Amino acid sequence: MLRLDAYMSFRVNFAGFALLATVSVSAGAAEGGLDFKREIEPVLAEFCHDCHADGVDKGDLLLDHHKSDRERLTDHKTWLAVWENLRARMMPPAKKDQPTQAQREKVMRWIERDVFLVDPEKPDPGRVTIRRLNRVEYEYTVRDLFGVEFEADEEFPPDDTGYGFDTIGDVLSISPLLLEKYLTAAEKIADAAIPLEHPRLPTLQIGGEMFKDPQDAGNSAQWMPFERKALYEHRETVSEPGRYLVRVEMAVQGSMEATIHSAVLRLKANGRNLAEEDLSWDARKAIYVSGETELKRGVNTLGLELLPGTAPDPGENPLRLAVRAVYLQGPLNSQNGKQSPIYRRVFVDGPPPDDQAGREVYARKILRHIASRAFRRSVDEPALDRLVKLAIDHDAEDGVMFEQGVARAVKAILSSPRFLFRAEIQAKPDDPAEVVALDEFALASRLSYFLWSSIPDETLFQLAERGGLRADLRNQIDRMIEDPKSQRFIRSFVGQWLQTRDVEAIAVDPRRILRIRDSRQAYRVFNNNIRQAMRDETEMLFDYLLKEDRAVPELLTADYTFLNEALAKFYGIDGVRGSKMQRVVLPAESPRRGVLTHGSVLLVTSNPTRTSPVKRGLFILDNILGTPAPPPPPNAPLLEEVTAGRRGQIAMREAMEIHRANPACASCHARFDPLGLALENFNALGMWRDEEGGLPIEAGGQLITGETFGNAREMADVLANARRGDFYRCLIEKLMTYALGRGMEYYDTPTIDWISEGLEHDGGKMRTLFYLIAESAPFQMRRGDGNRLARLGR
Repeated sequence: MLRLDAYMSFRVNFAGFALLATVSVSAGAAEGGLDFKREIEPVLAEFCHDCHADGVDKGDLLLDHHKSDRERLTDHKTWLAVWENLRARMMPPAKKDQPTQAQREKVMRWIERDVFLVDPEKPDPGRVTIRRLNRVEYEYTVRDLFGVEFEADEEFPPDDTGYGFDTIGDVLSISPLLLEKYLTAAEKIADAAIPLEHPRLPTLQIGGEMFKDPQDAGNSAQWMPFERKALYEHRETVSEPGRYLVRVEMAVQGSMEATIHSAVLRLKANGRNLAEEDLSWDARKAIYVSGETELKRGVNTLGLELLPGTAPDPGENPLRLAVRAVYLQGPLNSQNGKQSPIYRRVFVDGPPPDDQAGREVYARKILRHIASRAFRRSVDEPALDRLVKLAIDHDAEDGVMFEQGVARAVKAILSSPRFLFRAEIQAKPDDPAEVVALDEFALASRLSYFLWSSIPDETLFQLAERGGLRADLRNQIDRMIEDPKSQRFIRSFVGQWLQTRDVEAIAVDPRRILRIRDSRQAYRVFNNNIRQAMRDETEMLFDYLLKEDRAVPELLTADYTFLNEALAKFYGIDGVRGSKMQRVVLPAESPRRGVLTHGSVLLVTSNPTRTSPVKRGLFILDNILGTPAPPPPPNAPLLEEVTAGRRGQIAMREAMEIHRANPACASCHARFDPLGLALENFNALGMWRDEEGGLPIEAGGQLITGETFGNAREMADVLANARRGDFYRCLIEKLMTYALGRGMEYYDTPTIDWISEGLEHDGGKMRTLFYLIAESAPFQMRRGDGNRLARLGR
């Protein structure tokens, strides 16, 4: 087996680990480690024992309770907390005496080498649990494999998450219910991907925006309010008369909660009703209604008529119908059909030959391609033989078409663990001493599911087959980032890291926040369109930085953003026109800079009726600085409880001071309160305000590490500059957790520091971050499962 040191010898990019060793490991460590009693304990006694020894356990942390050297060296939980706080300079607090940089580094080196047994020259790649495809990955894999749209979030139960992401192998288990659903899904996908008739009827797609109100051409079927009776029409020229199928794809929008609002839709052609559908609140992504009709040669008028039904109750949001597309298929009796792209995608050489031998050869060609792509590596001959036999045996039955035989084999492929699980072949998977480089097929899969949430494309597959992917890795990363499929990564990673996934569904009460009694008036200010634009703003900024290879700190300090007219008006920014999201340079006097002042972040870190400095501060600690605070004590009171009985309006800052008056709460609140209060000028919906309840808002503060700021913009500058190293490490950890499918462990420290140093050296460029992650030992290698410390003799 290829050992880590051998692998590193031929990968030039791993030379950085050797450099890291000279930085992180002193000569004392090289001579056998640091002596705890003589070199480490005196530093702890001088700077830490006041709060964490002799019975004082602030933050539930004691440093003098170990009864033996072995107990001290195996207490990873304690020393990990010490190491994290020393590295982030969170401890000792800024108001206390501080150790010198040399003392700080000495304690960290002792923890790394003596407690964690980390060797920067031989970084541990860690182990990754075999994991199934999550819903997003399954949906995109099916789409890229067959060109079939499959709504995985409607067919499968929600995925569990770990470390903030739904890519974590340890939580992606399979229940009996999910297994049944996989078998059902295999049937549905095979039926959609394998057309049973060679010719397919021509289908015309007409966008909902093409259906106009004859009384007002500015209105289209993309926005059909339930309360307004209207007829939306489109004139389509037909060259071949006959009977056609007309199918409408639509969705009900306007409210996240069920209402009694209703309407009736009539589908019409040349003035005649084809179908009628009762509409009410409906959470489905797509609703379909269809009907058949005779169409003449020349111009025909298709119509969508909406009739109001039950009005909404007071306080309920009004509903509307959004027509995405109308499909016109036919003539149904036409003999001029052609093979569809779906058919050609599977049956690349067209219909099968007539002779049995030719059919078997053709089935082998088809199934070799599908199985190799679905299994993400070249299918082995015994497995291929079984699939071909399954297809040909079924084809030989009376009344069964060749396509049906292939469909049966495809169902077997989609039900196989090789498809459902992302397995990485290793000779000794249970031996923690066995560290090996991934084969190139596994590397291609890691890369494609990282950036595309799907299978490797033909280019990646062929490179892996030739053994040339590692040599061309950076070029492939560039190509993949430029590909439209990288939007999947943006939606999935940013959606979970910065919680933009939650923007469209999070419960808030705009009436109470805006102090508007009329729900419709409040809805006009804050609605689903604003929510969607907020999500797009944040995701488009990350995408822009990645595509343009901008500096990572711009995420926090960018003096531009992405807005449409509605969101710009919501923010109070003039000069933006149209519904399309566009890059906008922020006014010099604007209080907004970077993602922390995006409406998406401000919304998901608020309570339903007010801001929450605690949630906002914790969000920054978790997702920007990577130094999460411990959970609150079980009896921690709510803010409303500690301020109850106070006369008159009190400012949020004063309320928070009352809240943290309890000494048991003060140390943790000192970490996140200043961060959250810096954003207090933005209300729970993300709108700017100068005062709250008639009281001016004071947004200045001081971090526990000592840096001061006067407002949100200045705080962002502090995080992007003075705390840039923490931000780099946090983002690296988030990306690696997402990409590897496991949480970061103490033995990942050399890798994270190596990437951080490389990022700093290259000016913080976003592409550099992705290059280094893909070139790192944890991404390129793996070790067997089992107890790592047992392998090292502890």
